[in-house]
Amino acid sequence: MRSDSDVKRDVEFEIRWTPALDPTDIGVAVNNGVVTLTGFVRSYLEKFEAEKAVKRVSGVVGVANDLEVRIPSGEERPDPEIARDAVAAIKSWLPLSWESIKVIVKSAWVTLEGTVEWNYQRESAEKAVRQVRGVKGVTNLITLKPQVAPSEIKQKIEQAFRRSAEVDANRITVEANGSEIILKGTVRSWAERQEAERAAWAAPGVTKVENRIVISP
Repeated sequence: MRSDSDVKRDVEFEIRWTPALDPTDIGVAVNNGVVTLTGFVRSYLEKFEAEKAVKRVSGVVGVANDLEVRIPSGEERPDPEIARDAVAAIKSWLPLSWESIKVIVKSAWVTLEGTVEWNYQRESAEKAVRQVRGVKGVTNLITLKPQVAPSEIKQKIEQAFRRSAEVDANRITVEANGSEIILKGTVRSWAERQEAERAAWAAPGVTKVENRIVISP
């Protein structure tokens, strides 16, 4: 196990190394491998990028992202403008399914509602909105309504793990309860844990992934 001081040093370096981030007002604390980010950033996208940077560091077992989004004076935008640009962004990313997604904006916070068939559509809608200027946060309430038989899901996820160069399939077990998946086992890093979850979500028909995988370097 890496010491908290080593993890803190590497997290701070990774944040400084990330071009999309201004590290000036970001504080880092580490306790037993759990990283807490405090301070403020100038956009929701920057807050998201800070969390991604932390998760790339070896030895990180958890992240508490307490960064506050403070839009610079003069760059705040009214909710109707944010809503308009959010809808346009979703339409650009999802030209065939954007109409099934509803955008609600209150105090620069965007809530997404609606129903789609694939998880990538739900994720793409959030990614699109995340980049809209003036957004302070996103709540993704989009639900999934799959068209795939549940009996195929577990098999497809296990096959995906065996194909992956980033996941040790022998250390992970997959349990399926209809379209809901539970992942168990141990992995070597946060990145491997995330990759296992991403692979599970990529399987057609999955509506929920409960990731119980433990990081054990």
